[in-house]
This record gives sequence, C-alpha cells and structure tokens, in this order.
Amino acid sequence: MRRGAAKPATARPKRRGAHATRPRAPLRKGLRPRLPSAGRLLAGTLFATVLVALVVLVNGPWLRVRHIAFAGQQLTGVQQLDEATASLHGASLLALQSDAVLERLHGLPAVADVRIEPHLLDAVEVTVVEKRPAFVWRTSRARLVGAADGTLIAAQPLAGKLPELLARLPQIDDRRPEATQLAVGDAIPEGMLDTAMRLAQIDPARLGSSAKRLDLRLDLEHGFLLVSSKPGWQAAFGLYGLDPTEQQPPEGRIEQQIAAVRTLFATHPEASVSWVDARNPGKVYFRAKG
Repeated sequence: MRRGAAKPATARPKRRGAHATRPRAPLRKGLRPRLPSAGRLLAGTLFATVLVALVVLVNGPWLRVRHIAFAGQQLTGVQQLDEATASLHGASLLALQSDAVLERLHGLPAVADVRIEPHLLDAVEVTVVEKRPAFVWRTSRARLVGAADGTLIAAQPLAGKLPELLARLPQIDDRRPEATQLAVGDAIPEGMLDTAMRLAQIDPARLGSSAKRLDLRLDLEHGFLLVSSKPGWQAAFGLYGLDPTEQQPPEGRIEQQIAAVRTLFATHPEASVSWVDARNPGKVYFRAKG
C-alpha cells in the first residue's frame, strides 16, 4: 500500500434494537386533514341557525294558539268544550301539550272520541265524535238524552220540539219524585233501561190495539205504563228487571203481558176500556169507561 493513500470508508455497524424511522411530513400537510372544510363550516352554521330559530319560535310570541274551532259536536255544549280546552289558548303550536286536554274532553259524557289538530299560524281544530243517542228520558225538569249503555249524555229543554235525530228515539216519561235528581252524567240502571226499551218498542197491533202510537210512562205506584191517547186507555206493566233474584227474565214476562192485553181487547173493545192492570199477566184487571 502506498503511503498517503486514503483508507476506504467502512460502514458503521448497526446497533441492535435500532429501528428505521420514516421521514416526517411537512407541518402544513399534517394539519390539513384536521382543518374543517368550507362546506362543513357552512353546514354547521346553518344547523345552528335553524336550531336557534326553532328555539325562538317555540318560546317567542309567534305561532301561538289564538283560535280554537270545534267540529262534530251536536249534543256537547260549546261551554263544556271551551272549559276543557282553555289551557290551549296561548300555547305554542310547535310544542303543543294536548294530553291533559284530551283527557278532559274524553271525560265529557257525550264524547266517544276526539282529535286535536294544529293549523298554522294560530289555530287549533278540535274534532269530536259523540256517542250515539239511544233514548230520551223525560223528567219534570228536562229531557235527558241517553246512550245505549244508559249514560245520560245531554239535556234538552222541556219546551219546544226535539231535533229530528232525537224525536225518532224511544221516549220515557219518568214521573217518579226521584227522577228530578237525574242529570247529565248519571246512568239509568241496566235492568230498568232494558225493560223500558222493550216496552217502548211494542207495536200497538201486537196488543190488538188500533192505536197509531203508544207512549211510555213511569210512576212510583204502577211502574211502567203504556198509554194510548186515541182510543184513550192506560195499561200498567209494573217495574221489574231490577231484582237479580227474579226467576223469570223480563222479556218472557213482557211477552205474557202482551198476550194477556191482546186477549182482553179481543173480548172487550179497547174503546170501552180505560184502565188495564197487566202487572200479573195471569190475572189481568181492567176498568171500563164511564
């Protein structure tokens, strides 16, 4: 080897356990994925704006209930509906709390179902579905409209004509002293109502009568009475269907009473009869006119 010649470089031995490292990306490139894009900023701004707008609308003076309209009611009084829905006035249409109002409306005697619908900008519509009327129970104070389950759901004044819908229903004229205490929301006992409805539907021809119609009356002494105005007579059928220990069902006894009155009119012209006591169908009494 020549003197003065450079020695060849030798590679430095690697230390055990050393790892190779990747070159780091520039700082600007590393931060770029973490910075929100313009689209995201715009979407976030719009969402925040909408959220604030909703809060303002819900809590502000706009979109508040100022008008309540009712639909479907025929027997339910407007005053009852006004009282039941009073809490809706001033409420926000966007955050309408109607559960308590619906509960009060369902508690009204004539109401079977009800629906509350908001209408922009300041109105609510309350649609009522009422129970179907089945009879009219007259007392000395009012004519009470009843549903099929016996519940008295509305009241009509004594004077004046009944609406056509009610005029076609069975009418019971209750002259008992305790009848004056009946009011809307009360119920006619099931047995009494069943008897009344059966008697009210009797065709005069089944009694052997020439009368065009029969009225049904109820008093404390004779119970139910069928009354004919022309020719004029009354027939007492009694008050039954209230005692659960009765052996004979009401319908069977009524059929026997009908047969007994028909037999009486077959032998004694009804024009000559003023009073019939058919409470005991096996032993019928009658009183002649004059």
